[in-house]
Amino acid sequence: MRYGAFIFFLFSIFSGFAQVPKTIEICPSCKVKTIKDGISNASEFDTLLIKKGIYKEFNILVDKPLTLKGENYPVIDGEDRGEIIRIVSDNVTIDGLYIINVGTSYTTDYAAIRVVKSENYLIQNVVLEKLFFGIYLERSNNGKVYHNKIIGDAVDEYNSGNGIQLWYSHNVQVDRNIVQGVRDGIYLEFSDNITINNNVSANNLRYGLHFMFSNDDVYTNNTFENNGAGVAVMFSKRIKMVGNIFRKNWGTAAFGMLLKEINDAEIIGNTFQENTIGINIEGSNRIEYKNNNFISNGWAVKVLGACYTNSFVNNNFLYNSFDISYNSKLNDNVFEKNYWSDYTGYDLDKDGIGDVPYRPVKLFSYVVNRTPETIILLRSMFMDIIDFSEKVSPVFTPDNLLDAMPLMKKSE
Repeated sequence: MRYGAFIFFLFSIFSGFAQVPKTIEICPSCKVKTIKDGISNASEFDTLLIKKGIYKEFNILVDKPLTLKGENYPVIDGEDRGEIIRIVSDNVTIDGLYIINVGTSYTTDYAAIRVVKSENYLIQNVVLEKLFFGIYLERSNNGKVYHNKIIGDAVDEYNSGNGIQLWYSHNVQVDRNIVQGVRDGIYLEFSDNITINNNVSANNLRYGLHFMFSNDDVYTNNTFENNGAGVAVMFSKRIKMVGNIFRKNWGTAAFGMLLKEINDAEIIGNTFQENTIGINIEGSNRIEYKNNNFISNGWAVKVLGACYTNSFVNNNFLYNSFDISYNSKLNDNVFEKNYWSDYTGYDLDKDGIGDVPYRPVKLFSYVVNRTPETIILLRSMFMDIIDFSEKVSPVFTPDNLLDAMPLMKKSE
């Protein structure tokens, strides 16, 4: 069988049935002058080498396995007329292009690059500016979005799109991208087994990251900074978020991260710094919060209703106005071996564990939740008095919400 297959292979080569992939050069002075003509003339698995220049094209359809590679970042200018590149074939690579002026529509989500029902795609080293949607993956699996720069100029949510959007797409890597100035930096919906690593999503109108109904996703070493509302994680299971930074997400409706209806997740080794709320939790269960740093937030953790069997272990709570806010008298969550900068207890046996339990929920945070206007009393003696009274005799806060083993030194 092997000998026969080899003979057939040789026969195919000499008969012209097997074609060696070729490179087609595209430039204003080349034989092929436009990208569309290059695609039309190309055979499967050819490379289109797009020379430096300006190409005023839109609705470019890539319907066969090809590599579109830019030399010295050629500019593809869509002139605000619609979508620019649409991929409908497996095994397509887009590399090294500078794409600008995507059309804006109130009925169609025009994108700089859209991938539709395709597999094994690679989008890398692309710069996108003056866009509506940036990179839009639609029912497309087993791909990679790597080392791209997406810079929007969004002003209002209603006429702006997202930087990187995944819809019903699975097994995708989103790695080392910079996204800013769009509605949501990275958006996922019904997309499972996604890895989002080493990205920077900052200065976006709404969320740096926003995902819903997406399970078994992993987020590591990303930075989400100065976004309108922070990061929203909703209606998903088995999420891992490790080593991320959530910073300077300020506003009356802002948070480092919102968790809503999230179950069986791991939130480990992240930093929540200078946010209105570090983590806002609602209806989320069986989550492990471990080795996180909560630094100089308004509220480090705000727990709303129906949150059960969560554990907070070995976290550092440093210089937050309120460490924990709770809106229930019942507690089914564990707080153990955390470091609290407000802890004033002692350690007589020198084992590194405070001898006096720490109660992280202050009565004043309960008052502020009920009557937000009272926040103006934050640094007053009145606040100290009511917090002390609640600590001595808990009435409004859960009696069993305490850290029985508070750390004397920060957890490393």
